[in-house]
Amino acid sequence: MFSFCTDPSILPDWQWMACYLTTGKHMSIYWSVLTVFLLLAITAPTALAFGFAGASAARSRIAPVSWLGRGYIAIVRGVPDIAFFLFFVIALDQAIEYLRHRAICPDWTEPVRQGNDFVVCAAAKMPLGNAPQWIHETYGFGLAVLTFAIVFGAFAANVLFGAMRAVPKAQLETAEAYGMTPRQTFWRVMVPQMWVYALPGLSNLWMVLIKATPLLFLLGVEDIVYWARELGGTKTSRFTEYPHGDWRMWYFLALLVFYLMFTRVSEIVLDRLMVRLTRGQATTGGEAQRKAAT
Repeated sequence: MFSFCTDPSILPDWQWMACYLTTGKHMSIYWSVLTVFLLLAITAPTALAFGFAGASAARSRIAPVSWLGRGYIAIVRGVPDIAFFLFFVIALDQAIEYLRHRAICPDWTEPVRQGNDFVVCAAAKMPLGNAPQWIHETYGFGLAVLTFAIVFGAFAANVLFGAMRAVPKAQLETAEAYGMTPRQTFWRVMVPQMWVYALPGLSNLWMVLIKATPLLFLLGVEDIVYWARELGGTKTSRFTEYPHGDWRMWYFLALLVFYLMFTRVSEIVLDRLMVRLTRGQATTGGEAQRKAAT
């Protein structure tokens, strides 16, 4: 990137480091930070949607719907995250390829299951073998987002279900006494007020989601953990013009600082959001604000 980077072997330390940190390989780790932000930006609202649907289903008066919501919460929360990530992504990928295989290659005579191998026709592969690299990366990222959303959606559903039950029943009964239908009571009374009770739990869930982003590495997505391990390993002059020893400790230390700063900024934003939501509410936070104002 810099004009003085033509011959790294003769550069002083600070110029060598400046050139080293701006190589094409290092641009990959900088882009992977954007991958983490993009994952969070998509996963958080998607998981919240899954959670809201699960919580609404769990409190439904229709028994099968309620069983479905409660089962989703119990099953996903009861399975270790790593086991679910490894199983679900493989199962979903194979399910998509199997359905495509049945639709595209109806004349296929060989079994799909051949021992430990899962074999489908080339046209049913997802993505296709001759597809551009960005399609492979987008497909893997999409599976990762869906998996994150399902897992954290179950935890969000549990939080929102508890928040819905925390809304005072007297307010719901008052709304019904004024002639509101159950649907109107739900959307106009319960939903606006439940966020006050849900935000502490959702805040903790957001922090856990941030800390869980390194699981992208397990899903085959080249995230910051992948590049930290890749770039921090020992490099000799035979393979790179910037040889160095084992620097993984420093790369992972940089990741530690990055996540600490990110979570600290998140805490500040969530605290301000909590203050805004509790303003005027009949809660401990709302009472504290009224007393401070007087």
